[in-house]
Order: sequence, then C-alpha cells, then structure tokens
Amino acid sequence: MAKVLYITANPKAENESFSLKLGKGFLEKYQEVNPQDEIVHLDLYQIDLPYIDADVFSGWGKLAKGEGLSEEEQRKVSRIAELTDQFVAADKYVFVTPMWNFLFPPRLKTYIDTICVAGKTFKYTEQGPVGLLDGKKAVHLHASGGVYSHGPAQELGFADRYLRAVLNFIGITDVQTVVAEGMAAQPDRAEQILQEAIAKAQDTAVQFAK
Repeated sequence: MAKVLYITANPKAENESFSLKLGKGFLEKYQEVNPQDEIVHLDLYQIDLPYIDADVFSGWGKLAKGEGLSEEEQRKVSRIAELTDQFVAADKYVFVTPMWNFLFPPRLKTYIDTICVAGKTFKYTEQGPVGLLDGKKAVHLHASGGVYSHGPAQELGFADRYLRAVLNFIGITDVQTVVAEGMAAQPDRAEQILQEAIAKAQDTAVQFAK
C-alpha cells in the first residue's frame, strides 16, 4: 500500500474550478484502479500553513544554539517540521493547480518552502546539493485559461517548469504533467477541452497507480 499526498492549491469550490475538476477525474480513476492506497488530501487553503517569517528564522536560530523558543516560534517551527515529515513519508504526490499570473497560487509556494529542507529532502555535498527523495513520483494537474504549454506564450508557462525544477531538486525525477488549457481563450470549446484533459488525466492515473 502506498501513501499518496493529494495537494490542491485553489480557494474556489470544485464546481467553479477547472483544475479541481481535472483533479477529481484523476483521483476517481486512481482510487478505482488502486483502492488500497492511502490518499491524504492537503487543501493548502484550509490547512495551517506557516510562512517562513521572522518567527521561523528566529526559532531556527534559537534551536541551533540550544535556546528556548517563544510560543509562536515553537508553533510555527513545529508545524513546518510536521509538514516536511509528512511529505517525506509519502510515496507519491499529486499537485492540482490553476495558473495565476503565469505561476500557481502563492499557497503552493509557501508549501514548497516548508518541504525544501536541508537534511530532510536534500543535502549539501562537495559536488553541490543532492535530492534525498529518489524513487518517488509525482503528477502535476494544471489548468490555465490561455495556452502556455506551446505556441507564442510558451515562455510564460512557469508553473509546471518551476514545480518540476523543485521536485527534481529534492530527488523526484519521475514527474508527469496533464494540462487543461485554453478554456478562457476558447470559451465555446471550454467543456470539450476539459473533458479531453480529464480523459488524459485518467489514463495517467492508471499508470500512476502501478
């Protein structure tokens, strides 16, 4: 049995979100094919997700010196450690994101900051940093109103490239991407575009379940 983190970064309701509909299609097929796996849903707009702020830096500094932390420093530092450990303990990852201003919502960047931790997800060596999570795999399910995977706006499609770079950095090199794009640019074909992307996502889910 594998542990799967299903990570969504969208404050909208599912019926108002192309990305969440895409994710639902993927997840339903995955659970159908592999019902024994444990699915943990992290809704980044609903969970306690601390920013790396002055309290966190202060708390980390005090820990390194063996000093006591304030209540707020302890709460934030402990929560970040909890999220990092949860990520490390998982076997597979599913990221579900919309495009906001050529990237993804800021809550995902905040989450990324909690999982890129030296000694847990990567380490420094004389040859440079090395990821520690090799052997795991991920899927990125992404929706955008315009078309950014190819064509004249391709260089603006940072979201998937950035997420892949982060995952590769921490050792996760088996990453697949399914994109539903162009729904705002072609509103008359929006539902067709979504359904075609969901079908591709479900095919990907079958492979991801293995």
